[in-house]
Amino acid sequence: MPARTGAQYIAGIRDRAAEVYIGGERVKDVTTHPAFAGGLRTVAGLLDMQHAPALHDEMTYTSPSTGDPVGLSFIMPRNAEDLARRRNMMRNWAKLSCGMMGRTPDFLNVAVTSMAAASDYSGLNRPEFKQNILDYYEYIRENDIVMTHTLVNLQRSRAVGATPFDDRTEVALSVAKETDAGLVVRGARVLATLGPLSDEIAVYPARTRRVPAGDEGRYAFGFAIPCNTEGLKFQCRDSVDLGRSHFDHPAGSRFEEMDAIVFFDDVLVPWERVFLYNDVALCNQWGERTNRNAHTAHQVVTKNVVKCEFMLGLATLMVDTLGSGDLPATQHLIAEIIENLEITKALLAASEAQASVDEWGIFCPDYRPLLVARKKMIDMYPRMTEILHLLGSSSLMALPAEADLNGPLAEDIREYMDTDTATAEERIRLFRLAWDVSCSAFGSRQTLYERYFGGDGARNAALLYQIYDRGAQRDMVEEFLSLE
Repeated sequence: MPARTGAQYIAGIRDRAAEVYIGGERVKDVTTHPAFAGGLRTVAGLLDMQHAPALHDEMTYTSPSTGDPVGLSFIMPRNAEDLARRRNMMRNWAKLSCGMMGRTPDFLNVAVTSMAAASDYSGLNRPEFKQNILDYYEYIRENDIVMTHTLVNLQRSRAVGATPFDDRTEVALSVAKETDAGLVVRGARVLATLGPLSDEIAVYPARTRRVPAGDEGRYAFGFAIPCNTEGLKFQCRDSVDLGRSHFDHPAGSRFEEMDAIVFFDDVLVPWERVFLYNDVALCNQWGERTNRNAHTAHQVVTKNVVKCEFMLGLATLMVDTLGSGDLPATQHLIAEIIENLEITKALLAASEAQASVDEWGIFCPDYRPLLVARKKMIDMYPRMTEILHLLGSSSLMALPAEADLNGPLAEDIREYMDTDTATAEERIRLFRLAWDVSCSAFGSRQTLYERYFGGDGARNAALLYQIYDRGAQRDMVEEFLSLE
């Protein structure tokens, strides 16, 4: 099957229903449940973009296996042109959600592609694992599979573990036993964003955490299975799609990607779906050695550029509508968002300008500026939402709903709420968007997500400290000190 349409994706989610729970009840059909409908339509819209005549060449490339068009996020970049094409495709998807959906399918597509490109690494564990990851990559590429992943174990105490990077607790996901058919796993993990809206789930060690030494057979693994596998259950949080109109909740009604805890109740993972097992060192170095971390960071920072652009555009419209653009304080706040955007763009450009062919023959973006960009976003995004608060002030509080524009006070609303540059309806529509992005349940989830989805700031700082080669800079100072 070539690149899927949105309708084909929705039909697949309905026909291969996963075990999903929300509000104390099992969901019979996520494709019709109001908590998931908005996000589902947006993901379907992403897939439909692959078939838009004006975007077809920007979104797909020719499959090396079938000759059919497949998603460009599956391409193994061999040169700068391939890398730029993939980034442009990822940017197109990010623009559809204004950068507000962090787990669009391209993230996991890029992750699996990088592991398959470095399939020899899995082969160091067991020869058959090399073929497993290659076969799986071809399967998701040729069937345009939408994936989620879950990387972090639940914790009973943050004090557990020999180091802050250890990821093991009494409730951690672990291998309960081996069978001829595969591994039987038991435990729980967080956080499967897009989980209820996905076809398959990948499980591997997190970028900011490490499999602890000892008990290798229990904790060291990487695999992928269908979301409807027996014994696999998704416990969702409250939905931030409140069932209101696009006017009232313009972001929450469209971009609810849902987060879920995943329970594995003696789940069988077939051997052909296992990519690493029973080797702590290989698991802990997987993301770095295969450059999976660099390729997924390339997707994340591409999305973050779009998100910064959106926040700048939103802030600019707010200022234009209120007529506050000549105030020095306003200009200072807008300048902060401009700085955030330009820093993120520059770091993304640096990663591509400094890209090189890795040991697997893949043209890989430089991870260092991407890691800096990811760490900076942890601080940038909460500040940008605060800037919206400061720019909007009471205009974010006194907001009639869509129904009020046709209600008993409609005439008063239109008479008193217009500005020099906008009608009352235009003003209300704009500030409901600003409120939804920065104040609502959806907006709060966005801020929390940007703080932690890639690991907290301290862990990212430690990673940057560990991977950044400071030898040349140290030598420069030592050379200066040696001068007579």
